Amino acid sequence: MAFLTKVLRNTVSINRGASISRILRAFEPNNFKYGQDLFIRHSSTNEKAEDSKLNILHPGMKRSAFGALNVMHEPIYHPDDLEIEPKHRTPESFRDRFALFLVNTARGTFDLATGYKSKEVMTEAHWMRRVMFLETVAGVPGMVGGMLRHLYSLRTLQRDHGWIYTLLEEAENERMHLMTFLEIRQAGPVFRFMVFCGQGVFFNIFMLSYMVSPKTCHRFVGYLEEEAVKTYTHLLKDIDTEGSDVSKWNTTKAPELAINYWQLEPTASLRDVVMAVRADEACHSHVNHTFGSLDPHGTNPFRPDCAGPRGHELPPSIEILKPVHDDFTKLPPNTKVSKPLV
Repeated sequence: MAFLTKVLRNTVSINRGASISRILRAFEPNNFKYGQDLFIRHSSTNEKAEDSKLNILHPGMKRSAFGALNVMHEPIYHPDDLEIEPKHRTPESFRDRFALFLVNTARGTFDLATGYKSKEVMTEAHWMRRVMFLETVAGVPGMVGGMLRHLYSLRTLQRDHGWIYTLLEEAENERMHLMTFLEIRQAGPVFRFMVFCGQGVFFNIFMLSYMVSPKTCHRFVGYLEEEAVKTYTHLLKDIDTEGSDVSKWNTTKAPELAINYWQLEPTASLRDVVMAVRADEACHSHVNHTFGSLDPHGTNPFRPDCAGPRGHELPPSIEILKPVHDDFTKLPPNTKVSKPLV
């Protein structure tokens, strides 16, 4: 406690007589609810009005602040927001149609190479190979986009207007998906070699493409994430199929890594993890379809600490899909889009 007090004295700005003890109470586990209570901090009306800055804290911020989980952002969802159905954004321009063509070609080729059948029940080993490889690919676009925008900002001596953080957060989120699945099954030498080759090819192609047309690349990722939502919906269907190889995921305990990252219940199962992963993919589709409709030099409409709206009362990931929950491919309300390429 003495150590925490010293840290807080050096890092926290205390306004209008707010006491150290009150700030320390904000970090106590008992001040947070789990699961359906949305992780909202317990506080009385008077306390909330008196010390509103403390109410932005939630377990993800708490742990990250003390280094227990070194991530940029921890996605947190309300159970009601996890019931997501696959959606599709209708192409409106040549750019959209070209991006969709590339995604359909890539998915068709990958499905054929891996023997994937969208209407059949697959084994656990087949599912693990598929989702692990897909996550190694999905983690590339955000990092490439963030890196190139970072270098552009340095090279031109101009602000980025908030895009870099959201793109890097997306890349990290996809990597955390992979790290979670690696807690279930480790990859063999052949799989690792395939990842090595696939990453080398995709990284360089996507980097060159992003330098030519960032909007097309974001539209490509938006459609790619639509396919990811379909894939995880299929996986959930297999999990709920009695007698399937992955039906045991209904009762298999989730890895501690996943419980900490998504702030799941301590008794969460692997099925709960897949639900959270699918919600992440829907968020990525929403964000990239939005970026694909904006001027690349425009302002990022999403909060810098998450892909959510303004206001800190609720953990941000809960809010991202609220305005478009019926269709995650829609743009946020009042978004100013640039003129489409005909």
